Amino acid sequence: MLQGTNLTKDFSVRLGLFRGNATLRAVDHVSLAIQPGETVALVGESGSGKSTLGRMLLGLIPQTSGALNYCGRDFASLQGDQARKFRADVQAVFQDTSASLNPRRRVGESVQAPLLFNRRLSAQQARIESAQLLERVGLDPKTFAARFPHQLSGGQRQRVGLARALASQPRFIIADEPVSALDVSVRAQILKLMQDLQAQEKLAYLFITHDLGVARLIANRVMVMYLGTVVEEGNAADVFAHPSHPYTVALTLAAPIPDPTRARPPRHLMGDIPSPLAPPSGCRFHPRCPFAQAICKTDAPPMREFEPGHLSACHFADQVRAPK
Repeated sequence: MLQGTNLTKDFSVRLGLFRGNATLRAVDHVSLAIQPGETVALVGESGSGKSTLGRMLLGLIPQTSGALNYCGRDFASLQGDQARKFRADVQAVFQDTSASLNPRRRVGESVQAPLLFNRRLSAQQARIESAQLLERVGLDPKTFAARFPHQLSGGQRQRVGLARALASQPRFIIADEPVSALDVSVRAQILKLMQDLQAQEKLAYLFITHDLGVARLIANRVMVMYLGTVVEEGNAADVFAHPSHPYTVALTLAAPIPDPTRARPPRHLMGDIPSPLAPPSGCRFHPRCPFAQAICKTDAPPMREFEPGHLSACHFADQVRAPK
């Protein structure tokens, strides 16, 4: 459905009055493909380039280099009706529920907007269908359609965001940390709702998150990003059970477990994520990696396939990979 090949995004950053500008590479030659009906989780620390990649896939920012195709067509060539169809087919659910809704519009008006502009419904049809959409996401339209966003809780606003995304009858939704700001009980409700909607509408999701518990629950496939690059990719169950990159191992160990009696190996990352303005040479993870050796400082490891569809970029992945 959506395919990106060697996607790169550079930003020009001003260093100071007399120091000129520098280039920050937020996404560095990332390739991915989203199949109809599947959920891909994009995981990693803050600053790894996840949201930037999501914005490129939405068409909100152009890629510096690389190719982006939607349903077999080059994204840059989409014009007129084709571009409008892409805008309707590919929707977003954002992390900040208070900022993603217009504070001056009532809930009903926000949900009606894509019905009016993307699907060209009449005002009466838009009102009827917006009420049906609110019901689908668990909100009573008689109670919530006339409210403003500040009169809703975070979970209620996220449900409105889902209703608004569904209004265009999309095929693909990019969800950028959609539950990170919500309480645990509300988070479970929203995730269950998204899974139900996917089953009903055959939606594909790109789920951007730093929470491995969420990724484990909802994803079919996982892509792990570090400092603008993908370091591991594969089936979600296999990646979490048998991680093949030290960074994935560290993320897995950092995720909380609901059993206080269960001991965990004392393996932690050293230091903070480096600045993307000056990424390390060779393997970008080597300054923090417990397996790093001399080759890691000079040679960037290629992606290797250990099982069908499970790839990892590590010189010593055979040592890292958890045994079956």
